[in-house]
Amino acid sequence: MRFDWHAGPITRATPIDDGYRNTQKVRQFLLRECGEAFKFDRTFMAWIKSGAPANMGDVADEWLRTHSR
Repeated sequence: MRFDWHAGPITRATPIDDGYRNTQKVRQFLLRECGEAFKFDRTFMAWIKSGAPANMGDVADEWLRTHSR
């Protein structure tokens, strides 16, 4: 059964699957993890879809790594 990216509970351990979507729930999770500066951009969305991250914790960590100054 596929994860419901619109309604399922998203945690750092939530695996990224081939049905991944940039939903409001994902955005809310990333705002909590990364702070109010979080925004999706094309490069970041492409990285998520590339299969590089294993779970949502990896996604949050990568955004922080690439956007921290």
